[in-house]
Amino acid sequence: MTDKIHSAKGRVHSIQSMGTLDGPGVRFVLFMQGCPLRCACCHNPDTWDFGGGTAYTAEELVKKATRYRSYFGAEGGVTVSGGEPLMQADFVREFFELCHAEGIHTCLDTSGCVLNDGVRDLLRVTDRVLLDIKYTTDEAYRANVGCGMDTPLAFLACTREMGIPVTLRHVVIPTLNDTPESVAALGNIARAHRNVDKVELLPFRKICTTKYDAMGIPFPLAHVPEPTRDSMRTIEGWLTDAWRSL
Repeated sequence: MTDKIHSAKGRVHSIQSMGTLDGPGVRFVLFMQGCPLRCACCHNPDTWDFGGGTAYTAEELVKKATRYRSYFGAEGGVTVSGGEPLMQADFVREFFELCHAEGIHTCLDTSGCVLNDGVRDLLRVTDRVLLDIKYTTDEAYRANVGCGMDTPLAFLACTREMGIPVTLRHVVIPTLNDTPESVAALGNIARAHRNVDKVELLPFRKICTTKYDAMGIPFPLAHVPEPTRDSMRTIEGWLTDAWRSL
């Protein structure tokens, strides 16, 4: 690879050196700066601004990641999250290419809100995708995310065509997507894509309100209750029935 390919810098919001919640195993996690969406449940409004964060080259970040290689084990590696990493697809591709040269597993955590040639090039060096499917109707997407549902589904179809393993992630939000019908639709989406091998249901939490307060903006879902453990167990049962039933 030429120096020119790796001369650009990416904007990074923060780095987690040994994450355990962002893909398989222990992972070096980059949270990229900038996001075009305005999800009602967003926990990181401080990542929205495309001009924020710290600029790094891909080489600088790979050097940081390799320091933790001994902790990755057989399953770990690097994960790039956001913000929305697809907004810096060329840079993330460069980072993943360098990671592969070092034998490091790559994982992309995304909303799937962009699908173009640059994103497809990125997917070619992505070993696993964590894809947020936030709602199961286009109406709910447009009301609570700021985009339609068609692009995330097209992104998911692209991963299927490329044979990339996918973990679907779904934040369970009481009154918005916690009905049997919504969960069944999520299960049907998973079942229709043979490359989806895991679905994670994440309970909606409001610990992010302090960030919104500090930024002087209202948290759109401040009035919504958090799901209980019992309700999450019930919803997990609905998902199993919908996804795994023949």
